[in-house]
Amino acid sequence: MNPFEMVIGIVLIVTIGSIIRAKHGIRRDNKGNEYFAGAVKDDAETRALQAEIRALKERIQVLERIATDNNRAVQLDEEIEKLRDRSKI
Repeated sequence: MNPFEMVIGIVLIVTIGSIIRAKHGIRRDNKGNEYFAGAVKDDAETRALQAEIRALKERIQVLERIATDNNRAVQLDEEIEKLRDRSKI
């Protein structure tokens, strides 16, 4: 294989790869970071997942407060029961 054929082969591989990436909606920003440029719908599942993330963050805050506050050892069971009741909803 001569150098000219090798250059043509590399150009073809890169071109085919770029076409495949474009077809799947993968783009690059100015810094070279890849991101998905497909249509993102704000549907019910997305909203439900966002609400679940908010609830989990709240639970983490409560657990951190419980874990770092030694005076609340007596109220620990009550806090855990509140968290359990929230997760059943």
